[in-house]
Amino acid sequence: MRVEPLLRTLGGRIRALRDEHGWSRRVLAQRTSLSERFLAQIETGEANPSVASLLQIARALDTSASELLAAPPRSRAVALLGLRGAGKSSVGVELAKKLRQPFIELDQRIEESAGLALQEIFILHGEDYYRELERREVEKLFPREDSVVIAASGGIVTNRETFDLLRAHATTIWLRADPGDHWSRVVEQGDHRPMQNDPLAMDRLRALLAERAPLYARADATIDTSGKSVAAVVAEIAAWLKKKR
Repeated sequence: MRVEPLLRTLGGRIRALRDEHGWSRRVLAQRTSLSERFLAQIETGEANPSVASLLQIARALDTSASELLAAPPRSRAVALLGLRGAGKSSVGVELAKKLRQPFIELDQRIEESAGLALQEIFILHGEDYYRELERREVEKLFPREDSVVIAASGGIVTNRETFDLLRAHATTIWLRADPGDHWSRVVEQGDHRPMQNDPLAMDRLRALLAERAPLYARADATIDTSGKSVAAVVAEIAAWLKKKR
């Protein structure tokens, strides 16, 4: 196992055990004499703890360092990434059928949790509140949902902690598409708002894709969807997963 996946797995396990104890990160910091910031970095796989630090954490969580480092059962969760119009929902539904796994639309979970539509969440509470709900819903998914297909929200990659948590528990796949395909797919869904009263809408879309491309590229795999049918994309993902597993 490479170092980065190992650290992500270690961090996810520490977070899960902390949640089982019902502790905040501050409580774990007090019980280990480690800083909250350092623990946050460990839980997101950004820090490589020393043996001494690992022992402190293990003792506080009533486990052993070897248990924390043990290879976990291989998760079969798959998370699809990309901007709106990438095909996450349509591909996700069919991929879930092919893999015989449940399908989860993360934005739908967020709406149910808030009791509001996405647009209302942004208007009434702002993006920061939405990102907090997003993080909570991802935390709820794992480690309970280890065999599921998830259509992640388009901006999940902009929140490092949430994205790292998702990457620690699921195989992440970026559904990459050209700006024109994103545009046409949204319009085909019956939403003409992107082009209304905004002559620079396509330029903004191109800029957003360019800005987020390096973040989406952190996914485990990238699948181009432009010019391909849903069935073709699903078959390509399934073949890649079979080879990987």
